[in-house]
Formats: sequence, C-alpha cells, structure tokens
Amino acid sequence: MLGFLRRGGEDMESFYPIRPECQADVHKTRFKARVGKTLSQRRWNAAFSEDGHLDIAKVLRRIQRGGIHPSIKGEVWEFLLGCYDPNSTYEERNQLREKRREQFDAWKSKCQFLVPIIGSGKYITSPIVSDDGQSLEDSSSSGKTKNKGNAKDKDDSDKKVIQWKILLPQIGLDVVRSDQQLVFYQSESNQAKLWDILAVYAWVDEDIGYVQGMNDICSPMVILFENEADAYWCFEHAMRRVRENFRCSTTSIGVQSQLGVLAQVIKTIDPQLHQHLEDLDGGQYLFAFRMLMVLFRREFSFVDAMYIWELIWAMEYNPNIFSLYENPEGASKGPVDDKLLKQYGKFGRKNMQAGAQDQEYAFAVYVVASVLETKNKQLLSEAQGLDDVVKILGDTTGNLDAKKACNEALKIHKKYLKKHCEMLLFVNLGYRYRLISERQPFMSLSRETADLLQRMFVGCQLDTLLSHL
Repeated sequence: MLGFLRRGGEDMESFYPIRPECQADVHKTRFKARVGKTLSQRRWNAAFSEDGHLDIAKVLRRIQRGGIHPSIKGEVWEFLLGCYDPNSTYEERNQLREKRREQFDAWKSKCQFLVPIIGSGKYITSPIVSDDGQSLEDSSSSGKTKNKGNAKDKDDSDKKVIQWKILLPQIGLDVVRSDQQLVFYQSESNQAKLWDILAVYAWVDEDIGYVQGMNDICSPMVILFENEADAYWCFEHAMRRVRENFRCSTTSIGVQSQLGVLAQVIKTIDPQLHQHLEDLDGGQYLFAFRMLMVLFRREFSFVDAMYIWELIWAMEYNPNIFSLYENPEGASKGPVDDKLLKQYGKFGRKNMQAGAQDQEYAFAVYVVASVLETKNKQLLSEAQGLDDVVKILGDTTGNLDAKKACNEALKIHKKYLKKHCEMLLFVNLGYRYRLISERQPFMSLSRETADLLQRMFVGCQLDTLLSHL
C-alpha cells in the first residue's frame, strides 16, 4: 500500500475496476491517496488502544485532510456512521457484530420464506403479485429464472406483504442500473446481494419501504463489505441520516426541508443570486433535488462520490451518535466540554459553538451552496429560465473537485453562521434593551459599548453579549 501512496494514488480505480467499454463514459476521478494526508491502514491501526478504544479525534482530522484509503474504507465508515462506539473494546464490538448478523439473518429468513428467490444468488425484475395480491406464476427472474414457490396465499392477503412484493421488481430494475460501469456488478451474484439487502431493508422499514435512489446509497456498501449483514447495517446507518429524503407524498418531497435550508443559506450569503433564482421561479431550489437525494452520486465518479461522503460524515461527526442511535432516551444531553468538543467533526463543532444543533446533518446543503456559488456569475448572466439553471448545474457533473467543494462549503457555513448570529444578536439585543429602558433608543449606545457589541457579533457570543445588558 505504501508503494501505492508514493505513486500519488494514480491507480486508485484499480480498487474498483471499470469495464473497458465504459472507460470513455465515466467521470474522471480526482481523489488521490496521499502520504501524510490520507488515512492509511497504518494510521488507522495506530489509532486504537490495546483493548480497542479508538482515538476518533485523530481519525477525523486525517479524514478531513485527505479521505480514507480504499483498503480500510468499510471499517472506518462503520464508525463514522455510528455503527460502533469509538469508546468500545474489540470484544464489545465483536459481540455487537454477531448480534446484528443474527438479526439480519432472521429478517432475511422471513423474507426468504415469503419469496424463496431471496438469497439464491438471483433477483427479479418482473412482478410476482398483482396489486390485489394475486400470485403471478409466470413472472421471471431477470428474464432468466422462473419465480417458483412464492409465499402462501394467506401471506398474500397481508397488506404489508403485498406492498413489499410489489416493490421487489422495482428494486430489481434499479439494481440492474446500479453502477453498471463497474466490473463488480457484471456478476449476477453481486447484483443479487444488492437486491437482497434492499429487499430486507424494505421489509424492515415498512414506513419508507424502498424508493429509487436507495440503490445508489447501498451499492458502495455491497462492494466494501464481503459479509452481507455487515453491508446491510452500514447501509441502514447511512439511511438514518438521509431516510427522510426518501419520504415522498403527492404534496411534498423528502428533501424539501433541506432545500428550504439551502434557500435560507443562499438568501443570507448571496441575496442577489437568491433573488435571481426566485425571479426565475426557482426559489424552491428543486434543481438541487438530485444532489441532496443521493448525496452527489451523479455529480462525481464512483471513487470521488465515496470520498465526498466520508468528508461529509467526518465533518458532521457527533461523538454521541452511537448512544443516540442505540439508546436515544439515555443519550447525554448535557453541556459539551472542551474534551468532547474536540471529538466532533469540524462542521459539527462549529454548529455546537454557535448553538445551531438543528443543522446536525446539513453539511451536504452547504456543499450544494458551494456548487451554486462557483457558478454564481454564469447563473446571474446566462440563466433566463429554470432550464438554463439546470443546464448550467448539469455542466458541473464530472467536473467538480470534492475537496474544494467541501472547503468552500466550510467557508460558506462560517459566513452564514456569522450573518445568522448577527441577526439573532440584534433581535435579542433589541428585545432586552427595550425591556431595560424603553425611553432610550436602541442604537443610542456609547462608543465603548458599540465596540464591545461588534466584537461579540464577529464571535457570535450571544450569551456573553446578553450578560452585559
């Protein structure tokens, strides 16, 4: 691996080989593993204590500098996504892993009882039941294998079972389209592994079920983990962060709340661009739907998409994430001391310091904002309608640098917090000041007081400012 790093990561795609006939059509990969920046196998191993406790702060700094080497990507993702607690031991994690594998096997066995082709190394792309639950005996599996031994009639009468079975061919069709440029997915058994995991997830999460795009989130996990259960749990934890993106109805789309945050960010840091987009009837920012829905899978190469994911997860990292998932009621909600604060990702730490915990998983929004800002001049001068906006942003596909996008996102986040804090400060200051003396105009402050307030505005020290009033 060291030899690989010395070559500057030139052969990065050898870890995820591309079919020769697809070479000309795939996006260029920009990510390179670099000595002293990328989290390597050696650095990863050195971050653990003798009994298995992980120095997560050290790991986060390395990831934020240069990503994760492909040889350890899967096991590092498990910590970033909250599958495991950095403060746990090797033994505790092994026990939890076995427990989760048993749970997955139980769910898969139930699904296999209902649809025996699950776990067979094959998958389906044609309906196996009608909308009213009637079995369709002649449906085929990927056009190759007949579906036999479907669930018993009594199971077909169950609404959950019917709805789930209706989803299975849709999952199959999406599996066929998933990262088809990769040699890995030329294997039907690997495609079937992806289908199995998505089928089990749709069974377990009956509220959301399956929505197109989940295959894009799950596909890398199938490649990174040999064990199907481990891949499932990594995917399941990734979905916890983006699950609401896939909740759609006739009146709303799942990413609407994030699009609302994006609109507020652009309105705050670049009001001219926001007004221009509003004039084009683009104020709802629906043109950014795809970026947020599947976390930039279409905008970057396969390798670069995984790189930006781990940057986002590292930036957002919350050291309490495992506790929040495993024991929400018992998770610590007290004040964060300096030691714990250092274990947050850079984005998460800034939010904690500014009291903006509601933006816990919003870093992707700022990445989108950074993309919009790089196209600011072109959007303002050339976009005469929403079609132009879509085209201009579409031209960024395959031409974005993940590291630069994340660095710009951090700058935008800092700028937004500053402006947002200033607004909150003025509102709170005005309210408190009027309570003290309604006779004295709000802005009739001494020069000394004004200078103090200005310094606090810059640092967003709301509590300190109010304590002076």
